[in-house]
Amino acid sequence: MALTRSPSPANRHAAPAGEAVIGAGTRIRGRVTGEGDITIAGRVEGEVHLRGELFVAEGGQVVSDIDADALRVAGDVEGNIQVTGEVTILAGARVRGDVRSGSVSLDEGASFDGRLDCDVRLPRELLLADEDEDGATIRR
Repeated sequence: MALTRSPSPANRHAAPAGEAVIGAGTRIRGRVTGEGDITIAGRVEGEVHLRGELFVAEGGQVVSDIDADALRVAGDVEGNIQVTGEVTILAGARVRGDVRSGSVSLDEGASFDGRLDCDVRLPRELLLADEDEDGATIRR
């Protein structure tokens, strides 16, 4: 496995400094586990279990179920995702699989095919209203 230190971040699509990087052209089959942040610019097939943030860079591919603290995707992910924090799917990214997370954000131009299971805070007025069978709002 090729792990290197990444350069300083230039934007949201860059890897934070000081994290491990699975470089472009590197292919890993099997389980990736660890503590700390990891950027995947190559291809990972298997399972990913991470106590930290996983960043799938542009051109990076993950064909795997993912369990992490946070996830940002600029590349391609195929597999189910379980994240305790936030999942961010950036413009141009593709995610295929079910996502269970504390929160999810999709940039315009991102592609997502799957189911979302996350906590949503509804405005108070929606919590106090129901609809009858004709679609009319009934206040409590």
